[in-house]
Amino acid sequence: MSALHLIPHGSVAELRLDNPVKLNAFTVEMLGAIEPYCAELERDDAIRAVVITAAESRAFCAGADIRAWSELDAANFARHWVREGHRIFDRLARLSKPTIAAIDGHAFGGGLEFTAATDIRVMSPDATLALPEAAVGIVPGWSGTQRLARLLGEPLVKEMALFGRRISAERAHAAGFIAEISNDPRATAFEIAEGLSTRSSRSIEIAKYMIHAAAGEDSSAMIEALGAGMIVPTDDKTEGVTAFREKRKPNFSGK
Repeated sequence: MSALHLIPHGSVAELRLDNPVKLNAFTVEMLGAIEPYCAELERDDAIRAVVITAAESRAFCAGADIRAWSELDAANFARHWVREGHRIFDRLARLSKPTIAAIDGHAFGGGLEFTAATDIRVMSPDATLALPEAAVGIVPGWSGTQRLARLLGEPLVKEMALFGRRISAERAHAAGFIAEISNDPRATAFEIAEGLSTRSSRSIEIAKYMIHAAAGEDSSAMIEALGAGMIVPTDDKTEGVTAFREKRKPNFSGK
């Protein structure tokens, strides 16, 4: 059974890491559960936002469970663990619903990369961020040197990945990576999420696509999604589909 749970709270869904014995570190099963949950969230029009949380522990997420990857050979480590993890985090990043990470505790390695795939982040004042992979002879593999460098900035990422330094909530907030520092990140994240109830969900979705396209987050798919949204309501689309079904030539009006 996966230690990752999707819990509905009215119009807000909570995606909770629940592996406290291992400081909420990602197992293979937890990682694999993210994509199906994302697909479920996309289909549920009642859900307006997603809050990412973790079970009570000394850490929000300590990264990836070392037992899950330490025995993999080079090919499988690169092909499956790294590339699949990267693809899965990308799927979360490109979710049409707004996402908020409630970082109540330290976020290291894959845990930090997981939060980078969300739209905004709330962090407890005593939590820290780190990329400790070099201490066990590997490198960040789930966008830590790519997406995280864009969001947090090259100098801070280098401090973590090269020198093993931890970044405080204050520094992460000053860099713009953290939206708010809160003594109760979960409550603050839910308050932000519930505030979306008075805003247009369609407008939010399209704005997210536009911002991602500008930021280079799967820009080709974002541009084509926006184009598809523009063409579907047209008379020409209706005429084209009707003509295909009736096996005749379409009579396009340009409307």
